[in-house]
Amino acid sequence: QVQLVESGGGLVQAGGSLRLSCAASGVILRRVAVGWYRQTPGKQRELVARISGSGDTNYVDSVKGRFTISRDNAKNTLYLQMNSLKPEDTAVYYCAAELARYYWGQGTQVTVSS
Repeated sequence: QVQLVESGGGLVQAGGSLRLSCAASGVILRRVAVGWYRQTPGKQRELVARISGSGDTNYVDSVKGRFTISRDNAKNTLYLQMNSLKPEDTAVYYCAAELARYYWGQGTQVTVSS
């Protein structure tokens, strides 16, 4: 059974940093594509960053140069390092693993105050 558990969200001032973690079980993250998504009320969930099984990464334009996706294969954990945070980064952040279907974590709230 695939389980993804996010942590690391919180309240931070604009310009600050947070690191999100996504601990995985039931799936080996280095073998699949995994990503971070975010969602705000009334809007569709959007892809923020993605890393393929081979390690290729891609980012939505609005976070390029500020966010970094990575994974620790030994810990089977996905990370999202978020720097220079802006109020518009406020959202619930989810990690997802791309298998026969998408598996989602429960989400973690990130709030950036101005």
